[in-house]
Amino acid sequence: MTLFKNTVFAGAALGVGLTVGMARAETLDARQSDPQVMGWMQGFPPPADKMITQPDSNYFSFPKLRWSVCHLREFLPTEEISRGIGAPVSLDYPSPAAFAEMRAEIDALNFVPMNSDAEMTWDESLYANYTDGMLILHKGQVVYERYFGCLEEDGKHAIMSMTKSITGLLGEILVAEGVLDETLLVRDVIPEIEGSAFASATVREVMDMTTGVKNSEDYSDPEADIWLYSRAASPLPKPEGYEGPDGYWEYLQQVQPEGAHGDAFNYKTINSDMLGWIISRVTGQSVTELASERLWRRMGAEQDAYQTVDGKGVPFAGGGVTAGLRDLGRLGMLMLNQGEINGTRLFPAEVVRRIAAGGDPGKFAGFPTLEGGSYTSQWWVFHNPHGAFAARGVHGQTIYVDPTAEMVLVRLASYPKAQNGFIDPTSLPAYQAVAEYLMAR
Repeated sequence: MTLFKNTVFAGAALGVGLTVGMARAETLDARQSDPQVMGWMQGFPPPADKMITQPDSNYFSFPKLRWSVCHLREFLPTEEISRGIGAPVSLDYPSPAAFAEMRAEIDALNFVPMNSDAEMTWDESLYANYTDGMLILHKGQVVYERYFGCLEEDGKHAIMSMTKSITGLLGEILVAEGVLDETLLVRDVIPEIEGSAFASATVREVMDMTTGVKNSEDYSDPEADIWLYSRAASPLPKPEGYEGPDGYWEYLQQVQPEGAHGDAFNYKTINSDMLGWIISRVTGQSVTELASERLWRRMGAEQDAYQTVDGKGVPFAGGGVTAGLRDLGRLGMLMLNQGEINGTRLFPAEVVRRIAAGGDPGKFAGFPTLEGGSYTSQWWVFHNPHGAFAARGVHGQTIYVDPTAEMVLVRLASYPKAQNGFIDPTSLPAYQAVAEYLMAR
């Protein structure tokens, strides 16, 4: 198993199960598997059975992943998404007494999970979903903030496939500004892709993941395409006799067709890295440089973020970002306020309007907890009365934007299984309950 195998897994596998360590996953709840309780990497040096090391590549198996999600930079090469050297813009908080009262009220909220008759409290749901961090903003003010597990106030956490939504947002900004023509074929932007199935797809089809490209993300199959992709991306020296592609972009050049472009939504991480390459080609900047320039430096971020890279230094546009909870809240506020934050417009309002409008629901299938939803520009759009949309990543990561409730919710988590379908039955009703509570105050 290569170094990058589990990283690609963590960033890409929405809707696919984590099989490693599942026997323990059934016996350890959130409190039992807390990294402090487990004793991971404590001591100088830690005991041998409490070390999480590299390159044995088991650091993303449960329960080790509950420590690793806050420490990816210790396992993998990364590139910085700089916030610059200016002072951060503080988030707005109520008085300590009002904040404590709000937390108590939210913790006590009751809701009924999908396919259940038994009520659950908001506080219980946080532990049920192995939450590491939770932030809720309402009308621009922080009304709830908690940290668990490996995550502390000044810490950072892997956001997995929420990275895709950052990549998609950058792409949509470039489209709105006329820098990127979404009607172009990929080969018109990246001539090197001519021999790939991507060549005849449009930029928009890549952005919306409606390309007809072959790429299995069945992690239970050792010969699945995702493992070939991870071998190509591994920053470790290639093994003797290896003759495959070297790096994300070389891999994309040999992708084969499967189905017709534009017919259906198919969640495949290679689309995000194809979009990352397109963005870099038309701007002359890496996605990390562009995210720094257009988002982190200008939204008042308080922490740098970072993004894993392949052996050639190409950022993993499909799942490599690690960031702070509050800065992800700022990103959510940008989406809620249609490109504005702290009185400054960072990008055209049209960008968010197009994302929030969603894609074609007729092309969206296979996600029973998101029935009636859609996907566009690497964002998930829900079929609910509030017009909510979200960035989502495996193991429970989300930036959930509810325009009707004027609410942004950010959750970072280390749920044992990779499928968000296991978490949605609890999470989505819980989010709706909080939204309705805030609207009623």
